[in-house]
Amino acid sequence: MIFTAVLSKPSKNCAEILGRAYIKVRIWKNTSLPIKKQNEFHAEFFTDKQAFQKNFSLEQVQEFIEKHAGTTFKNCIVRTETEEITTMANKRGEIKTFTKKISGCPQEPKFTGSFNRVKQHILQEGTPVPFLIELGIMTREGKVVAQKYDKFRQINRFLEFIDDVTESVEFLNSTPYTAENPLQIIDFGSGKSYLTFAIQHFFSEVKKIPASITGLDLKEDVIQNCAKLADKLGCANMEFKVGNIADYKSEKKTDIVVSLHACDTATDFALDYAVKHNAKAIFSVPCCQHEINMQLEKIKPDSKSPFASIMKYGILRERFSALATDAIRAELLEQNGYTVQLLEFIDMSHTPKNILIRAVKNQGKKSEAQTEASKCRMNSLIEQLGCSQTLEKIFHSQPHIERGL
Repeated sequence: MIFTAVLSKPSKNCAEILGRAYIKVRIWKNTSLPIKKQNEFHAEFFTDKQAFQKNFSLEQVQEFIEKHAGTTFKNCIVRTETEEITTMANKRGEIKTFTKKISGCPQEPKFTGSFNRVKQHILQEGTPVPFLIELGIMTREGKVVAQKYDKFRQINRFLEFIDDVTESVEFLNSTPYTAENPLQIIDFGSGKSYLTFAIQHFFSEVKKIPASITGLDLKEDVIQNCAKLADKLGCANMEFKVGNIADYKSEKKTDIVVSLHACDTATDFALDYAVKHNAKAIFSVPCCQHEINMQLEKIKPDSKSPFASIMKYGILRERFSALATDAIRAELLEQNGYTVQLLEFIDMSHTPKNILIRAVKNQGKKSEAQTEASKCRMNSLIEQLGCSQTLEKIFHSQPHIERGL
């Protein structure tokens, strides 16, 4: 039985075959369904900027893999209960398949009168994880505390977004990470550091990649508690500092920048830091985007502005302003050498602040035409809104800074 499949490295005619220029497809068994439907699978199709969801039956998954593994996508990794099957195609179009036995098997759903929701998370329920235990998310037996299941799910979802990037051979092989030269990560606005400790566990224990992680936050008591927990867990590769994102300076190289729920323009300073330090990857979930919202308040509902109907309602203006802000940020990152995706982080039922900006540094240089097109889109949006945005102002006030283009 297939449990997961990942298809990557698309061929040149992928868009012609599948209708869009997908760069990766992830498929997994949908164990949240009732048992009688558990031959159904969920799939995510990723382009450079979007993710599309589909549901497949087992037969459709098998047909899709048979048709596209090694052809439409040059790499395909399929995991079953007992094997990992890798299909690869070289530049000459020759397709080879390798099979590796794996110990243990993915956890099957149990039926005890109600349907238990079991998913193949990176961090598995039933396997004790020290930092989750200390943070009160998991019991010492490895059971997720019922009231903390949403947090458990959020942590796993975030790790999946990171895992997608680190699966890239180019990302990991561009630098040989060692204990002397670890992967350098900074978490701006780390707060209680649920995700900071999750990242540490992911790289150190799951990926076995040496990593050094810094958490920065304004609250001194929170930082002290996080430092104590890191010491208790024996995480020598972690440090926590009190400080403001806008003022933070470091001579260390930076590979990954994380910024979750940094308030308003603090996100812009985190993105600016990442670009200045040529970070390989950025993961940012913006929060409380007041800047453009406050500027749009001047548009009167009875004006001839094309946005007047939106500005009439405070909640629409707030959400529209947040979307416009993130669109500008995404364009600016593209102009500075990144491939950007805006992805859903967690369900809308939990919080409206659910857009994740995921940006990965390009290996090559984008064409001038692509850069100019991005500038044109962004400038048109800013002009139509009649507003300004902090990250745009920062970048244009520092033309002398070399940004790795």
